[in-house]
Amino acid sequence: MSDLLERLRGRGWRMTAQRRVVAEVLNGDHVHLTADEVLARATARLPEISRATVYNTLGELVSLGEVVEVTAHGRAKRYDPNAHRPHQHLVCSECGTIRDVHPGGDPLTDLPDSERFGYTVSEVEVTYRGHCPDCAGL
Repeated sequence: MSDLLERLRGRGWRMTAQRRVVAEVLNGDHVHLTADEVLARATARLPEISRATVYNTLGELVSLGEVVEVTAHGRAKRYDPNAHRPHQHLVCSECGTIRDVHPGGDPLTDLPDSERFGYTVSEVEVTYRGHCPDCAGL
């Protein structure tokens, strides 16, 4: 399970009822919800929460570096709470489902010096694409 709530508490983030419910909705492994999905789940828990509060909270969590925005080819942005655990994403090209994956090796050091063209590489984004079992009919 992601440690989003613990990280936010450790930062002294003001935990209002609205912020708490957004963080609770996002908490967990393989969580990659759109803002509208966060809103729907948050509203189920706290009916008076507003769309603006959810969107503002998501923006703040991204600004804090506690949640990462993930995009998948023309689909709505999704929010990943596992911002502090190195991982890549496996995306279904059909339905857009996203899973966290942890391949072996370090993509930051796997790029040979001859392919760096003088760049100082600070981060790498690798996205694996394919069809999930449901879309592949397995």
